[in-house]
Amino acid sequence: MSSVSRKQLILEIPGKVKLSCDLKRHLSPRTVGTIMRSLPLEGNSHTLGQSIVYFETSVDSGIERARSEFKKGDVAFLPSTGSICFFVGNVNSSKTMTPIGKINGDIDELKNVKPGDVLRLYEETT
Repeated sequence: MSSVSRKQLILEIPGKVKLSCDLKRHLSPRTVGTIMRSLPLEGNSHTLGQSIVYFETSVDSGIERARSEFKKGDVAFLPSTGSICFFVGNVNSSKTMTPIGKINGDIDELKNVKPGDVLRLYEETT
């Protein structure tokens, strides 16, 4: 179900959970394009409070369409660390981030992520 403007990806915590998420090109075309060319991505999970799960990547892209308010289920890119952030709660962040997509699955599954769990983001191949 991918299109030019929306790419369906899998966020996986190996051995635990697989969630479907969409990267939406219209939110931040340059950043989403850079991330798509970098797939698959993988990194150790980190948490920021109770509301953000993220992992650092080697993706290098500046801020685009900066926002600091995010809703549960949003996916954003934090340029300062190259991190992809998944919001498990509503957040008004002190840092501005680039909005890049949405999680379609049960976002509450991410509340069980432990620091150091591996997060993988990749395109589903059939």
